[in-house]
Amino acid sequence: MATDYDAPRKTDDEQSEESIEELKARRHDKNSGKVDEDETEAAESFELPGADLSHEELAVEVKPKQSDEFTCMSCFLVHHRSQLADPDKMICRDCE
Repeated sequence: MATDYDAPRKTDDEQSEESIEELKARRHDKNSGKVDEDETEAAESFELPGADLSHEELAVEVKPKQSDEFTCMSCFLVHHRSQLADPDKMICRDCE
């Protein structure tokens, strides 16, 4: 915020009177008494169309780790052996 050093300075009494006037003006403001609404609570009350997925079934085939794959000890993802950066620590190239 820019400060005008050439402007006349106000005394403490003038500043307190000014702030009281500002408060009185805000008292009549429509939004001054409004309480902030919690966004999380507001979002929980909305019902999105098609959001009920309780009747859906997940159809994913899970295969065991293959002989040419390894599990990275840093990110715990299964990668192909070509992504192996450190065979001793079993770390992939992304985590290296």
